[in-house]
Amino acid sequence: MSASAGYREPGVPLDNAKDEVSGPSCTGDNSKHDSAICSGESEIKSCAVVKYSAAPPPTSYALLQEKTDLKLPPANWLRENPQLGSAGTTVLGSSSKSKPFSSFGMAYDFIDCIGDDVDVVSDSENIKKLLKIPYSKSHVSMAVHRVGRTLLLDELDIQELFMRSSQTGDWTWLKEFYQRLIDQKWQRKKKSKEHWYQKAILSKFLYYSINGDGAAEPVADNLNEREEENQAEEFSSSWPTTFTSPSDAEESDAPKEENVPVDSKFALGQVTSVPKEQNLPTLFNEGENSQGLRNDFVRNIMWTFEDIHMLVGSNMPIFGGGRYPAVSLRLRDNNKPINILTGIDYWLDNLMCNVPELVMCFHVNGIVQKYEMIKTEDIPHLEKSTFSTRVVKDIAQNILSFLKSNCTKEGHTYWLFKASGSDIVKLYDLTTLCEEAEEDKCQNPFTLPVAVLLYKVASNLMLKARQNRKHYGTIRTLLLNCVKLLDQERHPQIIASAHYMLSELFQLDEPPEEDGGESLRAGGSEDSYSDEDREEEEEDLTEDSDDNGSFGNCSSPQDDSKAVAVIRSVGELSVPEKYKSTHQIRVSQKPSGAFPVSQDKEERCRHVLSYVLKGLKAVDGSIKKESDLPAADPNTPIPLKYEDRSANGACAAEKGISLLLERAAEPLQADQKHQTRSGMIPGSWQHRMKLQLFLKASKAYYVLSDAATNLLKYGRALRYIKLSLQCYDAYCSVSSTLHPQVLQFHSQCLSLCGDIQLMLAQNANNRAAYLEEYSYQTKEDQEILHSLHRESSCQAFNMATDLAMDPEYQLFVSSKCYEAAYELLVSEPLKDHTSDQLAPVLKRLGNIRNEMGVYYMNQAAAMQTEKEVKKSVSVAEQEMWKKSFAFFEKGMKDFEAIGDSTNTALLLCNTGRLMRICAQAHCAIAGDQSRGEFSPEEALYYNKAIDYYLRAMKSLAGRESHPAVWDSVNWELSTTYFTLATLLQDYAPLSRKAQEQIEREVTEAMMKSLKYCDLQTESARQPLYQYRAATIHHRLASMYHSCFRNQVGDEHLRKQHRSLAELHYSKAVGLFLSLKDAPCELLRTLLERVAFAEFTMAGQSSSAAKLKSLTGAIEIMTETRFAFQMIHKELLQEQTELSESDAAESAESPDVSSGPTSGLNLEEVMKLIGVFEPSFSFLLLQVIKLMTTIKRKPSNKDEELLKTYKNVYSKLLRAEKNAPILSRVELYVELLEQLTPQTRSDEAGKP
Repeated sequence: MSASAGYREPGVPLDNAKDEVSGPSCTGDNSKHDSAICSGESEIKSCAVVKYSAAPPPTSYALLQEKTDLKLPPANWLRENPQLGSAGTTVLGSSSKSKPFSSFGMAYDFIDCIGDDVDVVSDSENIKKLLKIPYSKSHVSMAVHRVGRTLLLDELDIQELFMRSSQTGDWTWLKEFYQRLIDQKWQRKKKSKEHWYQKAILSKFLYYSINGDGAAEPVADNLNEREEENQAEEFSSSWPTTFTSPSDAEESDAPKEENVPVDSKFALGQVTSVPKEQNLPTLFNEGENSQGLRNDFVRNIMWTFEDIHMLVGSNMPIFGGGRYPAVSLRLRDNNKPINILTGIDYWLDNLMCNVPELVMCFHVNGIVQKYEMIKTEDIPHLEKSTFSTRVVKDIAQNILSFLKSNCTKEGHTYWLFKASGSDIVKLYDLTTLCEEAEEDKCQNPFTLPVAVLLYKVASNLMLKARQNRKHYGTIRTLLLNCVKLLDQERHPQIIASAHYMLSELFQLDEPPEEDGGESLRAGGSEDSYSDEDREEEEEDLTEDSDDNGSFGNCSSPQDDSKAVAVIRSVGELSVPEKYKSTHQIRVSQKPSGAFPVSQDKEERCRHVLSYVLKGLKAVDGSIKKESDLPAADPNTPIPLKYEDRSANGACAAEKGISLLLERAAEPLQADQKHQTRSGMIPGSWQHRMKLQLFLKASKAYYVLSDAATNLLKYGRALRYIKLSLQCYDAYCSVSSTLHPQVLQFHSQCLSLCGDIQLMLAQNANNRAAYLEEYSYQTKEDQEILHSLHRESSCQAFNMATDLAMDPEYQLFVSSKCYEAAYELLVSEPLKDHTSDQLAPVLKRLGNIRNEMGVYYMNQAAAMQTEKEVKKSVSVAEQEMWKKSFAFFEKGMKDFEAIGDSTNTALLLCNTGRLMRICAQAHCAIAGDQSRGEFSPEEALYYNKAIDYYLRAMKSLAGRESHPAVWDSVNWELSTTYFTLATLLQDYAPLSRKAQEQIEREVTEAMMKSLKYCDLQTESARQPLYQYRAATIHHRLASMYHSCFRNQVGDEHLRKQHRSLAELHYSKAVGLFLSLKDAPCELLRTLLERVAFAEFTMAGQSSSAAKLKSLTGAIEIMTETRFAFQMIHKELLQEQTELSESDAAESAESPDVSSGPTSGLNLEEVMKLIGVFEPSFSFLLLQVIKLMTTIKRKPSNKDEELLKTYKNVYSKLLRAEKNAPILSRVELYVELLEQLTPQTRSDEAGKP
């Protein structure tokens, strides 16, 4: 790569201040340069993107004159200089010692990259040290941590660690383990004076290079001592003390936030969304504990080396300007040639920082000799330092594969160790060793930084998970591992927040999508094996593998038992794809972090509640004011009261229901600063977290209640909605303001509570089962209730959620719940929020008012039925009517408000029914307790009922809008007209009205009833309409028949009545014939028609006219055969059923017999036969007399007919009067069929 490619530092990409970078994106348009370094015929792919830089743009370096003495310090030495960054502030130069948590500082800043996009996060010095393992005899000691697919590498200075151990007593178990297995004669190794001399020379050289004109100053005598002190100071500050984060410190440092919105991001001091300077004080103590957790690198670079993505931190000074836009400066002793380790060092530094050229300054004993320019791609080919870039690539891939294969547990601290001079590399799981040593997990100083990183990565993914649920499995794995690492007493805030986030993973408001299920199941961190059941699998990975030789035996058998994995020779790392088979774990292994997808709502809610409970326990444990709380045992069930409410309990209920509205209506104290009941301070993290957890629990219980309602488990549903409202009550107790979304959710809860109480009222038969469901409580529910009672008595909604035994009271509570829900939605806080809940709540309000109206209407009807003696209307009945009518009126207004014409019509229909019940109650009673005349009050209420039915039909506008409701209203209207006409006809008010007027009113009502008889539409009611129409025609025919008989004088009117009677009789017969299941009605109508014909004949004088009338009457009589055929069929069916029943009877119970199942009224049949026989005999006798006495000569046909009449009459006279009814009916059918005129088909009209 040529120098002309240039190097452009991005400067400070975000607001010129490093401290304000709070999670820059992993993909951006920062300065990006691709470099391809060629080695022989093969090419190494390398790409570096500067993500962040604290250094100013590169400036030209000063070319030092020959013979410049580097032992003399320049005037600006050790003064802070942005060009050198941290390299200039210490005597260590560019190879400044890594801090133990440097990778965590970078990870916190670039949280978007962690877990998936990046393979390795580390200091560039650590990367170089790993890639030089096969070439170097020096020791390697690194801590390795896994977060998703990302490995974090940090130097683990064992010597420094053990120096601290001797002072504090920490890590003694590791010191003993190290001495026993690795270096039994361990002692602190001091750096040589030569080492410090070389470092000082380099530092002075760099300062000279940025300030060539600086005057030399005398070197202090105590330079070496001062340098050692500096180094000692650095060591002491690099390792923090054991991490502790007491809740007191967390409380004091937590940022105070007023009016936290409901959907605020996850708590923990808003870790996910504020700059790190605000986050970390809430997690770590100030002072030395926070040192090493900052990102102190001059630049952070996203380096892609072949297929490995690394986020590296570098402090290497870069110079530029003129012909050489970007170069790195190096100082070499002319007497010492560049070896292979130095060559790899220089090459990797330039690759990572994308520097195309290297400027080498040679010196002898500190005296500058010459400069030499070397291109980066030429470094591998320098004399005596030649190395293969392809081999370095293979080493990188093998080391990454080895680490990814074996560092499998998130949250565990792994130790990669190679002893000085050894070829064996060992990997230990320090977390497991610590547990075996029975040490406190906080003895591991990496525990808290790892936990916080897991938490922050999960928080960051949580924001993405809003759009893509595939992250849920990974988030769950991260959070569970985070919680495992932490002690609840020391870190309640992180634990509570993690559990809240875990609860957020379960979608309560929607079922998992079918296509989303698979992505969720495969959504775990693919190479994270944190579950317990994977441990055996992991142990298998550590066994020796003869197939690929990945792991070998070490010299000590003890080492094998303790080491997770071993590289038996560093030479293996140079073999291409030596560890590739284990690297394939990313593809081949099944993800263990898969998210548990459940189609069952109840199971999802139980997961949510278990996490909420753990979160609440963490919060409660951090609040110190335990002694002031009311004593309660979480294992003792809190009784759920129920009682049988009587009507006078309504007043108390009115008071109770007011609390439902007070919670929303009264403005809560916005400036609430006093402690809550449990001792929480408003604005503290505990306060914010409890708000979130209470609301989440309330929503989970709401979903459980809704699911139970759908399963018709109303007792269970009421218990869950009670718990939901108790959670909401506790939320209100600690909340300073109620967000509109919370109020809308509360309205939903009240609405569901109303639904459940309504269902309980309608299903009174299962009350015992509901009571059992209601009284049951899980241990989890008890513990959540216990936590709620720390903040509130949770009594506000008792009235609404108690299981009452009185249906009237349940309906009352239901209506009050709906009213409260409605009042909430139209209240001041929600008036500006267009809510789609308003229409459903108004619909429910209308429905419950309809239910209550129907309840009181049925009560009034029951009172009417139970009255032993018909007397005047009681006050109690009138009260019921008034209540019912008032509820119907309110319900109609509710439905009209949302334009629901169908339900408005139904309520109008019910009001019409109420009017009919009122009419029935006003029926007049005569002195002998018989039914009196049709009263004017009855007429008034029947006409009111008709008005309401007509309004209902007008509301519907037509049958198309809602056929079922239209048909129902149509039927009720027809029935009302029919009832009115029937009562007018049967109990005519002759004392008040003239006969003619009554007849007109009856005719008018009958015709209107007939108008609404829908004979055309095929429906279940069609036979009923046909029967009613036939009955109306029969009644009208009977009325005109009566008028014809009784009318004297007005011959025109008599003729009109006669024709109308004939018309209605014929229509009635036709309809009854089509019904085929009303033989008695058909027979009665035909007999009346025969009687009408006989009466007409009585007024005739001529024989021919009489004979014609008689023949017509006989023809009508023959039509009765159809009625007798139907009667005969039903009698046979009844007889068959009786014989079958007798055959099936057991001998032990001979007296038991089953009654007839047919609908035939035998008594009615016998009465009609009693009318039929004499009438039939009379007609036959009269026609025989007339035909024999007629003067004109009879024709053959007449003689044949006379013979038939005589034969039939003879058989009728000889018939046995006491014969069974079946045989008599058979005889009638036979005789009538003989009389049927030959011109007609015998089968015509047969059923």
